[in-house]
Amino acid sequence: MQKPMAITLGDAAGIGPEIIAKAFQNAPDSTRGCFVVGDLATLRRATRLVSAGRIPLAVARIETPAEALDLPPRCLPVLQLGSLTEPPAFGRLSAAAGTLAAQAVVWAAQAALRGDIAALVTAPLHKEALALAGEPHSGFPGHTEMLQAQAAAHAGKSLAEMPVRMMLANDELRVVLVSIHIALRAAIEAVTFTNVLQTLLITHQSLNAILGRTPRIAVAGLNPHAGEGGLFGREELDVIAPAIAQARAQGLHVSGPFAPDTVFMRARAKGDRSGDFDAVVAMYHDQGLIPVKYLGLEQGVNVTLGLPLVRTSPDHGTAFDIAGSGQADAASLLAAIRMARQLSNGS
Repeated sequence: MQKPMAITLGDAAGIGPEIIAKAFQNAPDSTRGCFVVGDLATLRRATRLVSAGRIPLAVARIETPAEALDLPPRCLPVLQLGSLTEPPAFGRLSAAAGTLAAQAVVWAAQAALRGDIAALVTAPLHKEALALAGEPHSGFPGHTEMLQAQAAAHAGKSLAEMPVRMMLANDELRVVLVSIHIALRAAIEAVTFTNVLQTLLITHQSLNAILGRTPRIAVAGLNPHAGEGGLFGREELDVIAPAIAQARAQGLHVSGPFAPDTVFMRARAKGDRSGDFDAVVAMYHDQGLIPVKYLGLEQGVNVTLGLPLVRTSPDHGTAFDIAGSGQADAASLLAAIRMARQLSNGS
């Protein structure tokens, strides 16, 4: 790699540090050139947790991202950020952990925007801990919105001028969301011509770069049976279909709106058989994420589309219920690292 890749610590009370330690311990080739933005003591606790009688990974403090490129395998480089008096208790909400998790994301985003790193992979943070952290971090419901704010500020743009979308992907299915972390009532109101068309344009541009060809995009309806010709709601007729027509007029390969209870099955790739579509645009968070997560959290990757940087994340949360038990699976984090390398052409 010509540039290193940052992995943010996530919430220190959750499974983020554990899956990071497991990734570096068990997959040294996949983690080469990566470093962690976070806290030395927390990562050292995590390496002891996952060692299971073996010699723990060496945890090395680095001062600059470039130092990560020269370290040997099975060494976990950490860029110390902020200061925790001690690692927080596993599975407990902590304002200090929320603050550190947010600071790591902001630092990594700014480093990526400066061009100091190839990409960032974000370990899970806890939204309640983020709220406990207070200003300026408490105003953001998650990673996507924090990164959007950093990118917009860097470019001197408003948030409206820096639209972003969340894509969840695994080997079988890709889903892009019109709205992200908002209440369901507000998500229905967010199904507008502008938002749907914007989502289609961002999806087309991003997947065209990933696939190297025009992507086939399906659009899920909002209502049961995609509205059944207006019997179950008119959003498909008045909003979604006109946005699809406009996207087609701009040269996009878009189909729909389709009944949301079947379109994901049509898009799913199985074995050697590709799906009918390269991605599905879903109208709101749970409509799109439930089918992806049902296929398995192990290989799911969250990708932020529309940013002038590469950001991926595991497709799961902080899992406070198993934090500290050694049970956490690093597969989704490793998938996120592989995806980040692919998107940044860093491998």
